[in-house]
Amino acid sequence: MATPQMLKPLTAARKLGVLLSATPEDFQGRDISREELAELQADPPEWLRDLRRNGPHPRQEVARRLGVSASGLARAGVTEPLTTEQIKELLEARPEWLRAERETQAKVRAEEARLKERRSAEG
Repeated sequence: MATPQMLKPLTAARKLGVLLSATPEDFQGRDISREELAELQADPPEWLRDLRRNGPHPRQEVARRLGVSASGLARAGVTEPLTTEQIKELLEARPEWLRAERETQAKVRAEEARLKERRSAEG
């Protein structure tokens, strides 16, 4: 009989898109099987739904919700996880760094799309 593949709590939290330190202690303190991870993804318990809804969110999720890169967050000095409410406040306040980073991100995405289109035309 095969032994189930186990994931470290940090890896499982990343795959679930949540901050490990915000998860329940019983999640943080043990390895998670791939089967259990699939169950959490398919039918998230209340704590997971709440974390995804309200945060605090990991850097990649904060960046996604703000429409900037993780590097852009670092350049702006945003190093701590943010809640959904804090993200909404930033989107409403539109500080100069956020405007500039969103502009940069839009240029990067446009260039990536242009290159992809060029590659597909050549291929």
